[in-house]
Amino acid sequence: MTATRLKNASVTIDDLLKEYDIRLRPSFGSEPLFLDIEIRLASFDSISEVNMDYTLTLYLNQYWRDERLIFGNTSEEITLTGEIIDKFWLPDTFFPNDKSAYLHDVTEKNKMIRLSGNGDILYGMRFTSTLACMMDLRRYPLDRQNCTVEVESYGYTQADVNMRWKSGRASILDLDKVQLSQFTIMGYDTISYSIYLATGTYQRLSLSFILQRNIGYFLFQTYLPSILIVILSWVSFWINHEATSARVALGITTVLTMTTISTGVRSSLPRISYVKAIDIYLVTCFVFVFAALLEYSAVNYLYWGTRAKKRKHKNPGGKSKIDIHNDYELDEMEINRASPLVGLRSNTSGNRRRMITTSSTFDEHSQSNHSIVTQIPRPRPMVKGNPALNPSSYNRNLRPRRTRRFLNYLRTRTRNFRHSILHVEDVNDVDRWSRVCFPVLFLLFNAAYWPYYIVRPQTST
Repeated sequence: MTATRLKNASVTIDDLLKEYDIRLRPSFGSEPLFLDIEIRLASFDSISEVNMDYTLTLYLNQYWRDERLIFGNTSEEITLTGEIIDKFWLPDTFFPNDKSAYLHDVTEKNKMIRLSGNGDILYGMRFTSTLACMMDLRRYPLDRQNCTVEVESYGYTQADVNMRWKSGRASILDLDKVQLSQFTIMGYDTISYSIYLATGTYQRLSLSFILQRNIGYFLFQTYLPSILIVILSWVSFWINHEATSARVALGITTVLTMTTISTGVRSSLPRISYVKAIDIYLVTCFVFVFAALLEYSAVNYLYWGTRAKKRKHKNPGGKSKIDIHNDYELDEMEINRASPLVGLRSNTSGNRRRMITTSSTFDEHSQSNHSIVTQIPRPRPMVKGNPALNPSSYNRNLRPRRTRRFLNYLRTRTRNFRHSILHVEDVNDVDRWSRVCFPVLFLLFNAAYWPYYIVRPQTST
């Protein structure tokens, strides 16, 4: 009985292939061929943010009818594997977003064809494919990605082959059995649409996976260490401000540790231009750590400034009136160098004052003081051949004087600002304020960060 069936099957296959033309599709010259697609997922192997792709292993089943291969009733089936499969017409199905793929061949090539007596054909294969997935990482690692599997006929347009999902959403099998290490499959969707190319209009099927990233790994690898480093930087607020080595070493260590964490995170991500959620958190932590180091710089500056101020009060002095007068004369000399005309007038005024004083002295001894006073030389308003003494040159030379006044104004404002900063009764107050302000600000940041990225829904990409 078995030998008879084998003989009949062999004869049937030989008869079917006798006048079978593999070059022509089924129903050639009439209506388009309906090609049904079914996918059974075997595993999600990996998802790469750097390469913007993911790898999965799946079973692809394709169903169609070829009236040239009718050999009996529906219950009769013939399953074929190996090289004989290449003797039948097969659809040119491909994956448009595929980067690389390979067909499994252990122990034989994992593909088969099953013929039914009424002409229905099942063509199945098992392969692993790496597919492109353009990810939006603005909310990384609190993000949700949408990755697709796209199926299309390479050469046959809609006029020849009409692709469709075999059973709609039910065409995707064993999805609930698939598990990923860093993602959770929140759902999927199947759609079918037409795509217009230069070579014609093609039917494309799309399977979309909604993948929610698991935050647990990043909590222990990135977020929790960053929080601990920030808290560790606050320890310097309880260290005596005179322990310079301890506070500086602690500050530099925390800054370098945050830099190392940030570098490790960036190495596992593509070089994208926009800011990610994890970048915001790491940069904020870095700012807190660096601010703690700068806080000690301010404390140290205030400490030594206060000591110098106390020494000055113990030993009063400073500039005497003579010093102030000398400073004034130095400013006048600088102005005279900038404007010869002003210097000439100033010198003349000084000479006049000295001559008047001299004449008053002589008045007590002689009646000729009038002649002495009248001999005081008067400055000429203009000297020919010397453009520096012209009125136009005088106006130009006033500009450096205005600039000097402005610089003096800035010095005064800076001196007042420094005085207001140094007006701290106890430098330890800065550390006391920091012990409260830094934790409160960090808590406020976390109170805004986590609800924004967890509660606020992500717009679909």
